[in-house]
Amino acid sequence: MDFLLRALQVLPRADWLALAAFVVGWVGYVQFARHRGLTRRSVLGSTNRIREVWMLESTRREVRIVDSQVLQNLSSAPSFFASTTIFVIGGLAAALGATEKTTELMQELPFAARTSALVMDLKLLLLLGVYVHAFFRFTWAMRQYTFGALMIGAAPDRDVFAADEAARLAYAHRAARVMGLAAETFNDGLRAIYFGFAALLWFLSPLAMVAGTTGVIWVLYRREFHSELLAVLADESALPRS
Repeated sequence: MDFLLRALQVLPRADWLALAAFVVGWVGYVQFARHRGLTRRSVLGSTNRIREVWMLESTRREVRIVDSQVLQNLSSAPSFFASTTIFVIGGLAAALGATEKTTELMQELPFAARTSALVMDLKLLLLLGVYVHAFFRFTWAMRQYTFGALMIGAAPDRDVFAADEAARLAYAHRAARVMGLAAETFNDGLRAIYFGFAALLWFLSPLAMVAGTTGVIWVLYRREFHSELLAVLADESALPRS
């Protein structure tokens, strides 16, 4: 409590405004992307459609080795990022334990804002929180891909599905939903990495942080809703008809 009271007194108003813009921008964009994806095409929505086709085709295969290999490749990405964030978290924790030296080092950098050790602690804590959030999202994505592997492994033989088309469609939809949730969770972790760069700009100045937050939102929006890749993924004419 004493730490928070001191922070309220020491942290300048511009920094509080920049911090508020960062939080509102991050949370607001996540909610915006989630709701817009329900009515407009997006990268996540388009790939979810492909996952649906993938699971439908998987239920028709007699041997599902290819599906297992694809799933292994998909799960390797969140595993890599989870391992990377652990190193970042360790570095930030070490920096928190040597705030005085970190503050002196930052003051030697050009264009960096001159701040006290307390303000430096707050900035490091924000960055640490961003990467801890990313770590939890990446590890949860890994577990969800594991559940997807269980769905593929537990899928009945194709002859069983051939006798009950409704069961095949229902099972494929459930499996595709698990894969989609894993991809969405992984996407959340990647967004955290992007916003981590915006939080890093707070060490320069509050204005740089606001500009970085705006830039990250613009990059994410363009990639998720107006990219050339989206135009290719959303072309359902190339997908097989079930």
